[in-house]
Amino acid sequence: MSVLLAKMLAGYLLGSVSGSLWLGRLRGVDIRTMGSGNAGGTNAFRTQGAWFGISVGLVDVGKGLLAAWLGGLALWGDEGGLVPALCTGAAAAAGHVWPLYHGLRGGRGVAVVLGVLLWLWPAGLGVLAAVLLLTLTTTGYVSLGSVLGAVSLVPAAWLLRSESDRPVWLIAAAVTAAFVIFTHRANLARLRARTEHRFERARVLARLFKR
Repeated sequence: MSVLLAKMLAGYLLGSVSGSLWLGRLRGVDIRTMGSGNAGGTNAFRTQGAWFGISVGLVDVGKGLLAAWLGGLALWGDEGGLVPALCTGAAAAAGHVWPLYHGLRGGRGVAVVLGVLLWLWPAGLGVLAAVLLLTLTTTGYVSLGSVLGAVSLVPAAWLLRSESDRPVWLIAAAVTAAFVIFTHRANLARLRARTEHRFERARVLARLFKR
């Protein structure tokens, strides 16, 4: 148990390294004072351009992947495996949302989730990404796509995982969905009020179907 807690602490500290804020320092900006005020990849993309947003995304996905890899290692008598990997990845996501180094003001955590899935369950990543992209290209709302993508992990875990690890993945998927809904609660409120920012240029399918 002590090794698992140490892994989770390492995951949290790793997650606290915010790609947008560290890269923003090199640019002399703090994106928390711009756009939506969120320190995530979407706001980085919106306020600083595509290359900056992509760079931030790579950092945040990378730390999720690294945390899951670290958690799965067999270290100092700890057997490692799926559950420690998921716990350490979850700690990294929490660090991203509430970063120790940045006044507990971070991003929404979706990029870190993508990194964890990339290492532990690529098929689940594919499901989440497909739902996110479909929602984005039809509605233009990244937040809605993120929430629906996270929720889609629950049926994906039921349908795609084997009986041996299905219970673990169902729990992980449900926790992930609840976490993403919680971190996007302000976005969901703006969606209800019809004041959420929409990426009109991303609505490729919506424009295609209108033809």
